[in-house]
Amino acid sequence: MTGEMNILPLPQTTPAVTRPLVASGDVLKLLTPMEGLITPGQTANAEVLSLKQADQSFQLLLKVTLDSGRQTTVQATSLQPLPTGTNLAITQPSASNLAITVQQAIASSVATLTRIDTAQLPVGTLLQGKVLTSQVLAQTPGQPTVFRSLVSLLNTALSGSTLTIDSPQPLRIGTLLSALVQDTQSLKFLPLSNRQDQLAVTQQLNAQQSRQGSLDGLLSALQNLPQSDETSDDLQAAVNKLLAGLPDVQQLSTPKGLAQALLSSGLFLETKLLSGQNPTQAPDLKADLLKLIAQLTPTNTNLSAIIAANTLAQAMPSFVRSALGMLGQVSTKPLPTSFPLPERFLQSQEGEGDLELLLRLAAAAVSRLQSHQLSSLEQTGVTDDGRLLSTWQLEIPMRNMQDIVPLQVKFQREEAPEKEPQNERREEREPKQQLWRVELAFDLEPLGPLQVQAQLIQGSLSSQLWAERPYTASLIESNLAALRERLLASGLNVGDLDCHLGTPPQGSQTRLEQRWVDETA
Repeated sequence: MTGEMNILPLPQTTPAVTRPLVASGDVLKLLTPMEGLITPGQTANAEVLSLKQADQSFQLLLKVTLDSGRQTTVQATSLQPLPTGTNLAITQPSASNLAITVQQAIASSVATLTRIDTAQLPVGTLLQGKVLTSQVLAQTPGQPTVFRSLVSLLNTALSGSTLTIDSPQPLRIGTLLSALVQDTQSLKFLPLSNRQDQLAVTQQLNAQQSRQGSLDGLLSALQNLPQSDETSDDLQAAVNKLLAGLPDVQQLSTPKGLAQALLSSGLFLETKLLSGQNPTQAPDLKADLLKLIAQLTPTNTNLSAIIAANTLAQAMPSFVRSALGMLGQVSTKPLPTSFPLPERFLQSQEGEGDLELLLRLAAAAVSRLQSHQLSSLEQTGVTDDGRLLSTWQLEIPMRNMQDIVPLQVKFQREEAPEKEPQNERREEREPKQQLWRVELAFDLEPLGPLQVQAQLIQGSLSSQLWAERPYTASLIESNLAALRERLLASGLNVGDLDCHLGTPPQGSQTRLEQRWVDETA
């Protein structure tokens, strides 16, 4: 849901203009009658600890402080929403009721924000909050319906504060909201589901970065795993299955082999599980890593803390949903994760056995695959100008003779915004234009580190290559003409083909930017 919402203005100084949020004589009804809670003729202080809407009334949890200093908590209902943190002066006219004895407009204005200080929260600041209440205001004839809500803020320096806002659309109680500060009295909603998922993914991705480790560190250890009494037949079978599932360069040179390697990379394990597929029916790198960890766990029960901290793959979809509760810890959207992921090797710790190191390496490898998955989610969504951007980022360990070379791959697809054509049947519409980007990164001897960026739109291909070794850059440059001929022979229109010495500049402005303009038109 998108749209504008307004923060209620500060109460005017003239009493006749506004009615205080809480006024003398308002009655709170106790859910459980309590005789003699407050001595007749005495006044007690009460603080609102929580607020929950129930139909047309509101349930409150109050902390009551008596004159003697004794404190107790009671549950009550109110016809008005009293934000968390509101302080009240109350008496008890009967066993079932509490009465507010003085106006609490000042206290309420402190507990409930009525304006945004743009010096503290500049225009454009992202706010996240949870809807506590929602009411329909009395409608003026000829005017649109207005819904009033209390929203508890979850981030920034105002975390824990409550906003009173008016919106042209009802806000469902319990909904998590994301909005941008427009000015002191207005906010702008962001799309809910997309923004919530992105914030949750960012939260988890930041944690994964410190856990992940390069795949080749684990695979080298598995290739050199010594035979010992600790190496069970089941463990050796899990190791053999994982290594046997790795593709070689020849397999990745064919369309069918490449498609199979992508499906087996672990990127789609959760999708397979959610669709009811059995991941054991086909090779899957992530599933094989989890099986390896399962075989290592019984012999290393003292490492359960490592496993709990590093292996989250079994329940990644539910984790992403539960992470929405931590939105308050995310204040701004970071830049997308850099590609490729840098190498990170774990060192053996003092007194650590071979299987203990192997378990740490396997857990770090799972986290690395999850970093790619979360990076894919983080870079998927709707761009500012309405294009749908989908990203798939993954890593495939490939065999190159006796070596295992990690191949990092990123696919991105951009779709132009769909416009509803005039006087044209749906089946006669032109298909959406799609812009595809592909990035590759690998370190293949004797060529050294290489990165490739290519884009394809309407059969037209452009590409840039980067080599870190001068010999390799010169070799590629001398073969670009042959590459162009092979691409043309395959039916593609070929644009720029260039090779550079070094690495691609970082930043979104360095991407190939053909977009939707046909330069040959």
